[in-house]
Amino acid sequence: MKDLDLITIGRSSVDLYGAQVGGRLEDMGSFEKYIGGSPTNMAAGTARLGLKSALITRVGDEHMGRFIREELQREGVDTTCVITDPKRLTALVLLGIRDQEQFPLIFVRTDCADMALCEDDIDPAFIARAGCVTVTGTHLSHPRTEAAVLKALRLARESGAQTALDIDYRPNLWGLAGHGAGEERFIASDTVTEKLQSTLHLFDLIVGTEEEFHIAGGTTDTIAALRAVRQVSAATLVCKRGPMGATAFTDDIPDSLDDGQSGPGFPIEVFNVLGAGDGFMSGLLKGWLTGQDWPTALTYANACGAFAVSRHGCTPAYPSWDELQFFLDRGVKTPALRKDAELEQIHWATTRRGDWPELRVFAFDHRSQLEAMCDAAGVSHPHIGHFKTLCLRAALQVAGGRPGYGVLCDRRHGRQALYQAAGTGLWIGRPTEWPGSRPLELEPELGPDCGGLNEWPLEQVVKCLCFAHPVDDAALWARQIETVHRLFTAARRNRLEFLLEVIPSKAGAVGDDTTAQVIERFYQAGVFPDWWKLEPFKTDTAWAKACAAITRHDPHTRGIVVLGLDAPADELAASFALAARHDLVKGFAVGRTIFGATARAWLAGEIKDDAAIAQMAAKFQDLCRVWDAARANVQETNP
Repeated sequence: MKDLDLITIGRSSVDLYGAQVGGRLEDMGSFEKYIGGSPTNMAAGTARLGLKSALITRVGDEHMGRFIREELQREGVDTTCVITDPKRLTALVLLGIRDQEQFPLIFVRTDCADMALCEDDIDPAFIARAGCVTVTGTHLSHPRTEAAVLKALRLARESGAQTALDIDYRPNLWGLAGHGAGEERFIASDTVTEKLQSTLHLFDLIVGTEEEFHIAGGTTDTIAALRAVRQVSAATLVCKRGPMGATAFTDDIPDSLDDGQSGPGFPIEVFNVLGAGDGFMSGLLKGWLTGQDWPTALTYANACGAFAVSRHGCTPAYPSWDELQFFLDRGVKTPALRKDAELEQIHWATTRRGDWPELRVFAFDHRSQLEAMCDAAGVSHPHIGHFKTLCLRAALQVAGGRPGYGVLCDRRHGRQALYQAAGTGLWIGRPTEWPGSRPLELEPELGPDCGGLNEWPLEQVVKCLCFAHPVDDAALWARQIETVHRLFTAARRNRLEFLLEVIPSKAGAVGDDTTAQVIERFYQAGVFPDWWKLEPFKTDTAWAKACAAITRHDPHTRGIVVLGLDAPADELAASFALAARHDLVKGFAVGRTIFGATARAWLAGEIKDDAAIAQMAAKFQDLCRVWDAARANVQETNP
């Protein structure tokens, strides 16, 4: 059964992209880490566009290899045949943006894992599952990897799959240029031309720049090169022409590149050309493999390439299907796509890490409340840190390794718990507000410009509680919005999700419209939280209005979690029953109802660690059951 649209084969690396733009690679002060390598980029890029993609490659048995595997899985790529090589390291690439024409890069690929790919790594049963096998030129440069590629192509053709080649000519990777010449795109070589021409007959689609067809055709005359390729291959040839778009040739090569089939180009600012070809190929494969005509497929390809040259990084720049459709419908508003706020919001919201359709959160990010409990018990505040590790152990016990569970924990007292939570699979939120502040103030650790967020792990969610009410005066609103917007912007800049908690009831009387009005104010100010944390409402109308306010501005929001406000368990059950009727509510984030009594007893020395964990786990588990039952009841009532 062909349950995969596409398998890509070949290079897989970690790209270390210089974060500073406009300087030499020698002067870079920091780097952003992304997955890289043309086949890896294409697997992720096509998955974002809705294709069922897989990758065959090798990675090292170390942190970078695990990073590639985990990132691909987050993107929805099948990693069954991403093989862990116990002897070799994962390839690295260091690269930067010098200006719009210079993009220095260094390939760190000496005896790297992906170049150890061999025939034994090609599983016939896996190849038989694919509708298409796509390879790139680099893996034709070595006898071992070439043998693996040729086996995969033979099996693909035997199983009726289509085949595609991205020429992807890098002279450096064919041994024709030194380590410092990574950005060199063309060096003539009869050896490379002969090698490529020996395989071109195996493909249904061949894609390359004019320079890449020059190496494939053995001449720097583009029309002559295309005709030389046509002599040995009946494939559709797609020639990429930079800002002039691309042209597809299905039959004989005409006298002009303008006489082939083409799609519209997009007038955008070139920021970063690295990875643009892989973005282009992702869009082209989406169109080709879903039966679109060549002008439509080339439109997808040109648009995906436009996204790539407008943003930092390779795979992170590629669009989701929703984003691509929005862009094609609306068109270009500003040539610098990365500065198009509307487009960037859709990009962020549709390419976030992971999925949380349900979320049950044990919130123990409380600081002032636990400090007051310590004072009442006559014990020092450092006790709080150990207690929070007990809260975490209770949460992990209830989660049992299953998805859909999380914690809220601060760093001031919960640093050790945050360290221990990393990598456990829990959703992890971390507060930023100074407890009880109104107008809102932030924790000093963030710094005046929220620069402290650059130290946060990417899996942590920036949580901010703001006491705001529609009747607050203009000066208060302006101050609070400025603080929230500054924090939100810094969170996005650091690739961190943002949760905004609002509690109007602490600032004034509330009705069915109150929270919806607060939500509207923040959206109008340009704040688009990934998550909302809302107090439980008394009426279904209040929930409906709040949900409508959110979805009207952000149909891709993660959703809402309900807070507890130290309510008794029976009151929480009633509020859960009401909230669960709305799909946008994904779960709850409750704290003192779970840990309050236990914390007082533990701080007073009345119970030990194990008993505290057991008590909190039982209460958390009970709340999870109550929420799950409320949701199940709604689903039974409205199947």
